[in-house]
Amino acid sequence: MNWLRRWNARSLASQFFIAGGLVSIAAMFLVGLLVTHLIEEAVIHNSGAATALYVDSVVAPLLPDMQTESLLDEGSAQALDETLGQGALGRRLVSFRLWRNDGTILYSKDKELVGQKFPLNAKLQKAFAGSLVARYEIADDPESGAERALGKPLMEIYNPVLQPWSGQAVAVLEFYETAEGLGDSLAHARLQSWGAVAALTGIFFLVLSALVFRGSRTIEAQRRDLKERVKELSELLAENRGLQRRLQRASQRVAALNETYLRSIGADLHDGPAQHIAYASLRLDSDLLINASTEPEAREKELAWIRSSLAEAMTEIRNICSGLVLPQIEKSSITEIVLRVVEAHRHKTETVVETIIDEDGPELAAAVKICIYRFVQEALNNAYRHGGGVQQTVKAVSHNGHVCVAVSDRGDGFDPTEVRPTSLGLVGLRERIDSLGGSFDIETGEGGTTVTMTFEPMEAGD
Repeated sequence: MNWLRRWNARSLASQFFIAGGLVSIAAMFLVGLLVTHLIEEAVIHNSGAATALYVDSVVAPLLPDMQTESLLDEGSAQALDETLGQGALGRRLVSFRLWRNDGTILYSKDKELVGQKFPLNAKLQKAFAGSLVARYEIADDPESGAERALGKPLMEIYNPVLQPWSGQAVAVLEFYETAEGLGDSLAHARLQSWGAVAALTGIFFLVLSALVFRGSRTIEAQRRDLKERVKELSELLAENRGLQRRLQRASQRVAALNETYLRSIGADLHDGPAQHIAYASLRLDSDLLINASTEPEAREKELAWIRSSLAEAMTEIRNICSGLVLPQIEKSSITEIVLRVVEAHRHKTETVVETIIDEDGPELAAAVKICIYRFVQEALNNAYRHGGGVQQTVKAVSHNGHVCVAVSDRGDGFDPTEVRPTSLGLVGLRERIDSLGGSFDIETGEGGTTVTMTFEPMEAGD
């Protein structure tokens, strides 16, 4: 069935052009045959009718009463011989016969046929029924040997002789006419009829083809658009699935990181404030404070140690809290967020940070603002701790809903492969950005380090 697959692979217009062309050719051939046949019949019949009328007007007055006479008398036969053998009628007629309804030839130019009886053929039967019969063909009847010997088509006419008062056909006049020029007329009529049928069929087919090709182009364009949309939807579906898997992985990593954050905070509290408070608690139970005989100076010195330990514990607790609690940034712009983080970093580290901010985008979601705050905060801390705070720069750009924030320094750089998966700084930033559908990138080397985050933010309120 390879031909069927190849056929189905063609366009609708191509299928119509091939199938419609074949059907149109077949229809043109059939209609042409029918029209040509009808035209030939009409031409032959009209030509025969004209000749029959002329012959009938000349010959009929010479015939006796065929209702009462069974044989043609000698006078009538002689009159027919003289009439049919001379003048224009004699030149046109090849032969002439007078038939009786029983198949007997009452008169003929070929005297050998007179009195002979032949079976009535279909043409004679139709003529005796009262109809004029005209044919343009080579004679093939048994009695037409002389006409057949000519080897060319003749105008063969059977004209009924009607009784005047009853209208009954009492005899039939059969005559053959040379019909010069009729063959050319028929050929010309055939050519014109075939040309007209071909022209009409061609115009009809071309008009339909134009409509079909136009519709096919529209269908093909719609099909291509549909395929493109299906392709785009498939790509979006695949992308959504990828984002869903990415979000699931990010959520799992964020959960693990939260546990790590909690352990880190617990370790910071245990190693810092808890140690100072434990030290102060132990000094409260010292003999210098319990014993009433302790000198005031020694007691005051011990209390100073306790107050110092508690003060250091409070300072460390405040530092931990300041890193955990965010300021009110939900209604702040990117410019305000970046400047607030940079100012806090300058105050804490006493280093210089260059800021470049270009903002003309729409209002960002709160989650995105928090992400920007944490990103700049953590990146500056890493630049200070690992790069020495050399030529720190923060560049933030927001255009048409796309946000790009980059923090760079000119320190010695580091090897990204040495960053542990359990590291809270960079890993935490990456997971936070991934969870929002953004991208995180690090470029580091001897010339310094640049950390970049880019993403298309969600609408505010999402």
